[in-house]
Amino acid sequence: MPVSNKKRSVPLVAIVGRPNVGKSTLFNRITGTDKAIVESVPGVTRDRIYSDMNWNGRNFSVVDTAGLEPLGRDAAPPGAKEQAAIAIEEADLIVMLTNGMENPVPEDIEIMRMLRKSGKEVFCFVNKIDHEKHEKFVDNFHFLGEVKMRGISALHGRNTYELLDDITAALPPAKAEKNGAADEPIRIAVLGKPNVGKSTLVNTILQKERMITSPVPGTTRDSVDVPFEYGGGKYVITDTAGVRRRAKIGGSVERLGTLKAIRSIAACDVAVLMIDASEGPSRQDTRLAGLIEDRGKSAIIALNKWDLAPQAARETKDIGRKTVQRLGGALYFSKTVTISALEGKKINRLFDCVTKAHKWHREKIPTRKLNDFLKRAVKGGPSVFRGREFKAYYISQVRVEPPGFVIFTNATSMAVPANYSKYIEHGIRKEFGFEGTPIRLFFRKRENKDVVKRG
Repeated sequence: MPVSNKKRSVPLVAIVGRPNVGKSTLFNRITGTDKAIVESVPGVTRDRIYSDMNWNGRNFSVVDTAGLEPLGRDAAPPGAKEQAAIAIEEADLIVMLTNGMENPVPEDIEIMRMLRKSGKEVFCFVNKIDHEKHEKFVDNFHFLGEVKMRGISALHGRNTYELLDDITAALPPAKAEKNGAADEPIRIAVLGKPNVGKSTLVNTILQKERMITSPVPGTTRDSVDVPFEYGGGKYVITDTAGVRRRAKIGGSVERLGTLKAIRSIAACDVAVLMIDASEGPSRQDTRLAGLIEDRGKSAIIALNKWDLAPQAARETKDIGRKTVQRLGGALYFSKTVTISALEGKKINRLFDCVTKAHKWHREKIPTRKLNDFLKRAVKGGPSVFRGREFKAYYISQVRVEPPGFVIFTNATSMAVPANYSKYIEHGIRKEFGFEGTPIRLFFRKRENKDVVKRG
């Protein structure tokens, strides 16, 4: 259930526009997640999708909405207009997205008219301007009025940093938070395939039979939130329905439970992926690991039923690395804990990892320390790619949850080799930590280091 902006302490930005103009792609691009995703689960109406983010030190939320068809030419999703109206009412700033590869249509005019009536500040970003030579198409939309306008490519990331700069510069001051993030409970989602022991773990933590447990796979049909305290910390734990292979998903109730399990990833602070140690990682586990990483969540791998694991597995020195390898490399940043949910073994260790991962997910590194690191990294790393000297001028952390860093270089993100990006990420982790959380790197082109703002 979406949270009303009335309860938010940070500004809200709404993304609206016609269907298929790239709203969800833009949402995923700027939030660094894949929350705006359509699962192949029949009968589920698409809702507004929210994400909290930080850019240039400003905290704000973004909401993605279903496509608008104000003239009713096409069949819009049920309730789409009402959902968009709520998002517009809640928003402090509205981003109208258009398709630069199509001529403007009457719906664009009608949507802009509706947005102007709201009295909110409106930006118009023209999407699918993938190359500088396409900028001429932006002029086609100036008839919409005197609003902030920019050509972007949500798919390729062109001008999306500038878009975020525009947004943060126009946002109203954030409202004072009551007691800061420290008073908020850590939201934990327990995920895994059916009968892996998720409900048993929750019951062991709560020390009572809060969840229905059974040896029959699929006993938990819904995602249930339970607030509690453990070791002096506040938590909300979500026991989710087991995620099966698509071919094995049964009736509509189980389909809905599977979708809610996937959505619980988006709502959590830390995801605990439970794997049956007696069987090892499965295809479902690999799929879940990919979903967790794509959504930028902190993660812990819990190898449950460790007492039943094969002797060879129990004697493996680096079981975490081996598990990540079997997950196809997903969740490479996570800690692996061997537990027995039934017997309550190493639950304290699990919570210690959860707390640390949550801390690193929100960590902010001072700019001075980052640039001291970058100077050393540039001197010790590769400097020539494709016959051209590569230069990195400046680094700044622009977001948390997950942590994100912009590196100003003489090359675009598409021109920076993947191995160099991995080299920088490895260096950041070795220098500062960030254990249990993914980090995002954004490379921004600057031809001369003197143009980089150092504030």
